This record gives sequence, C-alpha cells and structure tokens, in this order.
Amino acid sequence: MAIIHTQSALPKPNHNLSGNASLDTWVSQVAALTKPRKIQWVNGGPEGLAALNGLLVRQGTFIPLNPQLRPNSFLARTDPADVARVESRTFICSELETDAGPTNNWQKPAAMRSSLHELFDGSMRGRTMYVVPFAMGPLGSPITRLGVEITDSPYVAASMHIMTRVSHSVVDQIASGAEWVPAVHSVGAPLRTDEADVTWPCNPAKVTVAHFPETKEIWSFGSGYGGNSLLGKKAMALRIGSALGRKQGWLAEHMLLVKVTNPKGKAFHIAAAFPSACGKTNLAMLKPSIPGWKVETLGDDIVWMAPGNDGRLWALNPENGLFGVAPGTNARTNSTAMDSLATGVIFTNVALTDDGDVWWEDLTPEPPAHLIDWRGQDWTPATGTPAAHPNSRFCFPMANVTSVAEEWDSPTGVPLDAILFGGRRATNVPLVVEARSWNHGVFMGATISSEQTAAAEGTVGQLRRDPFAMLPFCGYNMADYFAHWLSFAERLTNPPQIFQVNWFRKSSNGKFLWPGFAENSRVIEWITNRLISVAVGKETPIGLVPAKGELNLKGIDVSESDLAELFDLNEQAWLQELASMGEFFDSFDAKLPSELRKELELTESLFAV
Repeated sequence: MAIIHTQSALPKPNHNLSGNASLDTWVSQVAALTKPRKIQWVNGGPEGLAALNGLLVRQGTFIPLNPQLRPNSFLARTDPADVARVESRTFICSELETDAGPTNNWQKPAAMRSSLHELFDGSMRGRTMYVVPFAMGPLGSPITRLGVEITDSPYVAASMHIMTRVSHSVVDQIASGAEWVPAVHSVGAPLRTDEADVTWPCNPAKVTVAHFPETKEIWSFGSGYGGNSLLGKKAMALRIGSALGRKQGWLAEHMLLVKVTNPKGKAFHIAAAFPSACGKTNLAMLKPSIPGWKVETLGDDIVWMAPGNDGRLWALNPENGLFGVAPGTNARTNSTAMDSLATGVIFTNVALTDDGDVWWEDLTPEPPAHLIDWRGQDWTPATGTPAAHPNSRFCFPMANVTSVAEEWDSPTGVPLDAILFGGRRATNVPLVVEARSWNHGVFMGATISSEQTAAAEGTVGQLRRDPFAMLPFCGYNMADYFAHWLSFAERLTNPPQIFQVNWFRKSSNGKFLWPGFAENSRVIEWITNRLISVAVGKETPIGLVPAKGELNLKGIDVSESDLAELFDLNEQAWLQELASMGEFFDSFDAKLPSELRKELELTESLFAV
C-alpha cells in the first residue's frame, strides 16, 4: 500500500506491535506523519468500550444519561458545522477518472496524496492515536473483510466498538496473511501544549474523505460525524466494498435485511434499498399489523451478497450495530427500535430532558415543557427551532434489537428471496410493482429517485435520482456498477425477485395515501404471495401490480379512491419520468449498458400500446 510520509521520533505504543510487518510499518508511518502524543492499540470487548466511555465523560464529549431511565447510555453534541455526511468533499481517487464515473467526485491519486500530506502533517499533535482493528462480518466467515482504523477521536473508537467487531483476533488474522483495508481518520484539530480541548474537535472547513480503490485505502480528515469518520461503515463496507465486490464477484449494497415468516411458517429473506432517512430502519424492525406474520431483523443499512453453490444469492449484514436517524422514530412508527434503545446507546444531537433522558421531534405527542436542545441551549415549545437536529442519531449494538433473527450473524448468511427498491416519492411511483425480469429489476434500481432528506447535503425535498440508493456510496463508475448487477443474470440460476415500493405517495391535496409503518406488512404479504405464486398480479407498462382484491386492506382506512390513486399511472407524467431517466442515462455516455436503454425503450413502447 502507499504511504504518504515518514518521520522519526515516534511515541511508544501501549503494548507490543502486531508482529505483522506491513501493519506495524503502516501504523508507525501514520504516527510519524500525524505526530500524536500517544499511540493506543484497542483490543475491543466490554472493558475497552467502558474505558473509552469513561474518558469521553471526563472530557465532556459524553453526557451520561439517567441510569434509572437509560443505563450505560450517553449523549454527544457535535459542532453545529459537523452534523451530516459531506458528499461534496468525498472523493474516489482511482487512477483513471473514467473509473470513478460522473456520479463521484474524482481526484488524481497523486494530487490527493499531496493534499492529504499537508492536512495530516501534525494533525494528531497533542492527541492519542487509537489503532482500531475491526471485522466487517462475523469472524471466520468467508464473506467477512478486515480493516484497521487509525483515529484521534475516542468518540469514533467507542462507536466502532458498537458498529463493527473490534478484536485483537483481527490483528492475528492479518499477521497470518489475511487481506485488510487500512483507514486513517483525524478530526484535524491538533492541540498545542497546555491548550484546552473542546468537547467536539473538528475542522469543517477542510473536511476530506478520500478512497483509493486500487490500494484499498481510506483517509478521512476534519469531521468527527459518523458517516465521515466511522470508516468501517459507508467508506469500507460500501465504497471500497463495492469496488472489491466488482473484482471478486459479489455485491456491497446500501440495504436492510429481514426474515419474514408467514402464518404457515414459511420463511423468506428480503433485502431492501432505500436512501437514508426513508424508512430503512422502520422496515428492518417492522412489527406486522396483520395476524400470524413475523418479521425478524438481520440488518438495517448494509448488505453484502454473493452467489452460492446452489445458484442463489446469499446475503450477510457485515455490521455489528445500528446507526439510525432519531427524529420520526417513536412507539407508533417503530416500537421495536424504541424497545431496543433501552441500554448501551450513544445518542448524538438529540435533546436532553430535565430528568436526564433524551427527546426528539415526534418522540411523544406533545413536547416537554423544557429541554436542553442539541446545541446545549435551553429550549421550550415556544423557541421555534427543532430541539433535536433533523439528522440526530442513535447507535446501539445488534444484540439490543428485540426483533433480531437468530441467523443475523451466521457466517454463511441467508439465501435471498426478494430485493426491494424504494424512495420517497409523492407522485407517479405506485405503492408496489414487480419487475418483469432481472434486467428490468436492475433498470428499476438504476432509476430510483427520492426526495432529499436531512441525512446528507442538499436541499431537503428536492428530487434526485439515487440508483440502488448507492449514489453517495458506489466506489466506482456507476455504469460499470449497473453492468456488474446485470452480470448476475448469468451467475445465478435462482435469482431473487425484484420489486419497487413507495410508501410516500400523496393525494392531490397533499395527504399520504398509504398509512405506512406497520401496515407496510400488507405489501410484504403480497410480495411473498407472489414468490409462492399465490397472488397473480396485473400487468402494467412498468411491471406487475396487485390485482383487484389481492392487497389485504382488512382493518385499515384506505378508500377505493385512495387505492386507485396509489396505483394510478398517468401516461403523460410517466412519459416525462421516462424522459428524465433517459437524460440520467445520457450522463454515462457510451459506458451505459445497452440492456438498460432497451428496458427504457420497452417501457416507453408499452405506454404507447
């Protein structure tokens, strides 16, 4: 791997190095560049996390919550300028610009390394450099990949204990020759001698998150926020992971994963791709409203998928925890998440109640009379600003999840029966539609669009096309990514069926047409009935939708007119939509796979019939 810079006079680490020459050399050279006060190798486990939590409390970064209400849980408040992923400062540094593609920010590797050298030179001065060995996936699984994150943020080191499998066993595997991903993170706020620290150090003006696909490196500077700093998550599991998957014949996807069991005891495994803050966690923890159905959680955000010897696609959640959006999560929308937040949680940018618990918008029907808001200021309902940041988060281990499936950490993963694509669309897109074929399903995934949410940069509510919900996360040219997906038509003899869903369609007067949340189990019921050919469906120009009477509406208030509007396909509006898809495809020039253009033309022709 490439090393940016070297220098002598290193601080002494807290224990012997790994015994692996490449790992030890890398750690030493990063320390020589960043010049930390101390090097601390992190071994994982409850004791290691407790020590980090205690340090964060002493530093003022963590506020302990009331142990009677929320034991072993903490609140962190970020700098107001460090609250979300910074997509405009996230780069794919492939050797060739065409390998990054039009949807990624690209910079030449040599130029980026020069910039990184300037940013990281002395960036950890006065701080502890934590060396965090971690696994994405269960240790021992053939699907699992290893990484080592260096960071000067104890918040990041603590969060990595929750979100990944931090263990010295990773170091042992690396010493035995296992492939690994080197990742370096700094908040970019060196301390002078005797200089007082702040509770949330960062350098928002110089945030840079750089990925080097050819050398499998990640370098992140300036932000302490999760998506930019927990480098096992979006950076490794998706951006570097997707590039590895293309080379090695698997898929790294921004998806949830659930096990669904019908009243007859038949189980189905379903993955679903939604943009951030569009209901992934709610669906991952769905409590069905219809009797006899059961949904168990396998993962809420990332899925790695590989062909099995049986011709099926097998899926695994590589994460060890959940990093969910708090606002909108409550007992009505996601009672499982609320039950799972009972203990051992890191909350970020939510409000603090007077009795030492947390609160965010829509958590309760009425807000408390007084809170301390996410900025640390007194707040009342008359304040006029949100008490919690719209992208405030909770972070807790998968073991907390009350609906977790027994197979969630199986080293083999689970066989996939269906893949769902969805976004937040007020118009045009029906409640549910089934793809005609694998290629048509890839076309669905490639053309998904969603209204912008607070989870990333951009104007909230603005429509943007977000293929496979991977727009910010694909580590290479998305035209090649589409081709990689299409190639699985030949790799699989029994592929999962593909569907598109939209819980967010609105009527002409702005009212949601579908109740959503627990009632989404009715859509899942129809999908699984299609998988076993119980439901027949009805053909439309964009795919198969439920035939009359197939969607279970018993016990819910969805009128015939609302149902008709949920599935209305306005020809003129759809022709405009298809034209927009064509313009999006044009951005990939000659690299766009011809199969997708054919699916677009077929759909246009079916509207003309």
